[in-house]
Amino acid sequence: MNKLETNLKNLITKDPTVVNENANKDSSTFSTMRDLTAGVVSKSYALDYLLPKHVAEAHKQGDIHFHDLDYHPFQPLTNCCLIDAESMLEDGFQIGNATVTSPKSIQTASAQLVQIIANVSSSQYGGCTIDRVDELLSKYAQFNEQKHRKVAEKFVNAADIDTYVDNQVTQDIGDAIESLEYEINTLYTSNGQTPFVTLGFGLGIDKYSRKIQQAIFHTRIKGLGKDRITAIFPKLVFSIKKGVNFSESDPNYDIKQLALECSTKRMYPDILNYDKTVELLGDFKAPMGCRSFLPAWKNEAGEYENNGRCNLGVVTLNVPRIALESDGDIELFWKLFHERMNIMHDALVYRLERIAEATPDNAPILYKNGAFKHRLTDSDSVMDLFKGQRATLSMGYIGLYEAATVFFGPNWESKSKGKAFTLAILKAMKVYQLRWTEKYDVWFSIYSTPSESLTDRFCRLDREKFGDAVDITDKGYYQNSFHYDVRKDITPFKKIDFEKDYPVYASGGYIHYCEYPKLNHNLKALEAVWDYSYDKVSYLGTNIPIDHCRKCDFKGDFKTTAKGYQCPECGNDDPTTVDVVKRTCGYLGNPVQRPTIEGRHKEMCARVKHLKDATL
Repeated sequence: MNKLETNLKNLITKDPTVVNENANKDSSTFSTMRDLTAGVVSKSYALDYLLPKHVAEAHKQGDIHFHDLDYHPFQPLTNCCLIDAESMLEDGFQIGNATVTSPKSIQTASAQLVQIIANVSSSQYGGCTIDRVDELLSKYAQFNEQKHRKVAEKFVNAADIDTYVDNQVTQDIGDAIESLEYEINTLYTSNGQTPFVTLGFGLGIDKYSRKIQQAIFHTRIKGLGKDRITAIFPKLVFSIKKGVNFSESDPNYDIKQLALECSTKRMYPDILNYDKTVELLGDFKAPMGCRSFLPAWKNEAGEYENNGRCNLGVVTLNVPRIALESDGDIELFWKLFHERMNIMHDALVYRLERIAEATPDNAPILYKNGAFKHRLTDSDSVMDLFKGQRATLSMGYIGLYEAATVFFGPNWESKSKGKAFTLAILKAMKVYQLRWTEKYDVWFSIYSTPSESLTDRFCRLDREKFGDAVDITDKGYYQNSFHYDVRKDITPFKKIDFEKDYPVYASGGYIHYCEYPKLNHNLKALEAVWDYSYDKVSYLGTNIPIDHCRKCDFKGDFKTTAKGYQCPECGNDDPTTVDVVKRTCGYLGNPVQRPTIEGRHKEMCARVKHLKDATL
């Protein structure tokens, strides 16, 4: 039986290493199974016939990981993007046979956003973001105000007109945002999953931007359906800026309080600290989907341009393997590192060459209808949108913790030489990044890889090759990117201080997380961490136990068992009556519905309570 036949058999028999690669894909459905089947074939063909032989072999062995082989390079798809929703709503667009004109209400605008999201998500393989959605939709809420004021002037007492209009527009905004949330969560894209979409917001201070922000939080806190479950999408990224919402004297401080409440109850929003983000990236923008960031880029008019830009894919380096192969010889480590970086170069350049073969009519929503801003004709080259360093290619890395453990032991975080070694790895990648960026005129970004399956895959392959290396392969997983060892008890403040130095070099993709107990009645504790992080880290996630048992109404952290998850109060482990939401390698997911594979499960369940009430 050849490899393709074996993989298809594993798919049919529901091998967890195949069907659970993505925690947000329900592999029991026909649409997802169809996508997974196509992915198995595409991946096999890419490895056997498309990729350069040495790149394919390096991927198979686990020296590198060529991401998303089930989509690219079999098709010249792009990865993730910031959708230029502003120009699409303003100028109109076409989907299929329908020509869509500019909306005249916030309800219509939000409905059009859903169609844009669905089509963009089906035309690429990564996440997408609608940035500053509060300010974007505020314009369309003004149409609602005009409509209601005309009605009120005819039928409402003059003294009550403003109150009537305000109530009506507020209701319209609430309905539009609730509809947006429900429609996103009921969408299935062509790859068999809910679109991985992020909403960036928080900086709008006008009346309707504020109402939209409030509606986003009220909708998320309320939950989905009669059981009020936690929505996984859209991912919420709330921007915090001094003078806007940071301090009590700021005009949107009340919305920051709502964001804190939402985080304690629904884990989102993640926060994006404005000033630190500008310091790292050159200007401000939300991530593309999850943690992939664009550098500052100016158009011909000298204006910063972010919406309509994208990422062209990721190749990740297995850093722990290099350390294990060097067997503690630092000179050998660096020799092997440079050899692997040469392979990464060839893999990334191949991605670029394959994408250059796409034509505008391959993905009209991206290239011809405004999602990538500049609308191409069929005779244009798609590379016109990527060259000039407008798009990014990502040089990923994983397992700095394990690599340093080889040389400095499992508690190296407290040793200056250990941390200096891990930073030296990123600095060395930075040299290659700048060299390749200049050569190919596409921005090569350094990316702190969050891949759900890769924390397991690299470790599994290295375990087969090197055996159970203590504190390295014996755990069954590798740490994502630069993250502090999840098994160790540390306060959020110390964790932030330790991790803050890494995105300076890996600004193409990063996020920090802090772990907490339940904080529903202690929002000031969470706010203290958020405030502390403001001038130290750019992008911060909140991990709080929000599992819910619908039998006894327990809310908190479920027990982890051999079967899955169990309510600690009543012992309920029925997946149809428990809501379990965990952050899996950076993403929220429902592991009860799609049990995770061993390594990912272990990492996710190493839920160290970093924060005790006494530390606050």
